[in-house]
Amino acid sequence: MQKSIQLFILFLLPSLCIYSQSTFVFVGSYNYDKNKEGIYVYELDSITGNLKKVSSINQILNPSFITLSQDGNLLFSCTDTRTPKDGSVSSFRFNSTFKSITFINQQKTNGENPVYLILDKSEKWLLNANYKDGSVSVYPIDKDGSIAPISQFIHFTDSSVNKKRQEGSHIHATIFSPDYTYVFLPDLGADKIRCFAFDSLQTQPLQTSKPTFAKSISGCGPRHFTFHPNGKTAYCIEELSGTINVYNYKDGKLDSIQRIATHHKNDSFEFSSADLHISPDGKYLYASNRGEENNIAIFSIKKNGTLKSKGYQSTFGKTPRNFAIDETGKFLIVANQSTGNIVVFKRNLKTGFLVRVGNDINIENPTCVQIKNYSK
Repeated sequence: MQKSIQLFILFLLPSLCIYSQSTFVFVGSYNYDKNKEGIYVYELDSITGNLKKVSSINQILNPSFITLSQDGNLLFSCTDTRTPKDGSVSSFRFNSTFKSITFINQQKTNGENPVYLILDKSEKWLLNANYKDGSVSVYPIDKDGSIAPISQFIHFTDSSVNKKRQEGSHIHATIFSPDYTYVFLPDLGADKIRCFAFDSLQTQPLQTSKPTFAKSISGCGPRHFTFHPNGKTAYCIEELSGTINVYNYKDGKLDSIQRIATHHKNDSFEFSSADLHISPDGKYLYASNRGEENNIAIFSIKKNGTLKSKGYQSTFGKTPRNFAIDETGKFLIVANQSTGNIVVFKRNLKTGFLVRVGNDINIENPTCVQIKNYSK
């Protein structure tokens, strides 16, 4: 009997190894000095929520935003952000076995202050948003993960009612529709969510669509944008008004069905809403508030896609510019830019509420968090 048990264990062990996973957390930052670390890599303990640093890279300036390839082997970052009359995007290779990150190459953006980038479904195209001058840069991606020179560049010149923040166009994100046939560009400076058709077979894949944009409320400042997993509803966080605009979505068209406050302050409060993400099961939406509140607003999502406020969770730091939810929905990790701390929360999958777990990580000016599970 004992021998049979031993044989069973020996048979089972290889299977356990095959299906085991490691979870890595990638953090971008404003380092303001190429000699300092810019991108950090941590391994997440899926039981305790503890973060352990495994790698980092320097010789890049202000890698403020990060996106990953589907397999997690390639990393792309906005670089040279907040650098006057400059801007670039950079590619890196990540080896999950050796837990190492290496630089591949860099390209100029032709625009100033790149803040957001995304890959198309084929991973042959990279789209970047330039905030300062309100433009979008499109790049082909080579087979080795290197970024080719710009294939398409579009510059916008609109403005809106807030003369301090909306003196010109400020593109803050590049978001694909669920089927990757459209691209949406929230424009904080023009109070528009711009829309382009996307054709990956063209040398200039952004194509004019109708309508060309969805108009937002004047002075609201559209910032980040996301789709519900069902592909029928979209959500835009509006930085200047501290609100989320909920849209029905179909074939490139957005129809607003709700606007709801991310804050519980009154209208005299100076809002600075930042990021938003939906849990993998589609039941909860989370939004970060900077400024006086420094919290995560928690909303349940109704069957029709509209939101109901459930409460707020302090981020235990200042300026939660960016956060991420892991693929299992178990963890939510926040980057507090001003206080320089990364905080890990465990999600209650039933209630949506957050509990602080693990160990805080302190780095200089963290601006972006991405989480990826890797099978071994």
